Amino acid sequence: MDPAQAMHPYEKLPLFGTGLILGLLMVAGHLLMLVKAAPVQTFLKRFPRNQQLGQVLMGLGLIWFWLLVASPGKGIFHALSMDFGDQFNAAKPILRIAVPVLIFALSIAIKEFLAVRALGLLGLMAAAPILEAHFQKWPTGHVLIPLWTYGMIIASLYFVGMPYLFRDAVSWATASASRWKTLSLAGLVYGAAVVACALLFWRGY
Repeated sequence: MDPAQAMHPYEKLPLFGTGLILGLLMVAGHLLMLVKAAPVQTFLKRFPRNQQLGQVLMGLGLIWFWLLVASPGKGIFHALSMDFGDQFNAAKPILRIAVPVLIFALSIAIKEFLAVRALGLLGLMAAAPILEAHFQKWPTGHVLIPLWTYGMIIASLYFVGMPYLFRDAVSWATASASRWKTLSLAGLVYGAAVVACALLFWRGY
């Protein structure tokens, strides 16, 4: 078998493309925070109690997980299937049944901060492909990717386990216009640095 065919899709992700997309998303998001500060702040303050959005995000996160434990094979529903080793592969059939049930149960049962918990779940799921794109690649500025990703992992763990901290963080960030502007500019600069490194140093990685 061609080694490239045996690779998981995560392992095929280029640092250049992943970094460029991530950087552009950072720039766009923080630019929106600067230009449309009031509506963005309103959205963030309401986000923790947005049950419908929480159900959508939770569904996306758990469906993503379901694709990882899907049986090996060809086609879109099997493309992300991961090999977890003999011991954990045996649990895949159980997980394939349990996860859809969990999607429904959690979306209905959890009333408090569902959106924040779901955001944390998505953050944890997104960390793997981003880190895989960076794995064993050390061009100039590469540290920007794991630095941001591990920060996202830590934040996501808190969002899942202590979701009220998201509300507290939003309250702190929006307490003054100068603080909000400073945070927005910092994120904008970081995103611009990622884009610049991707264009200047990460081509071919």
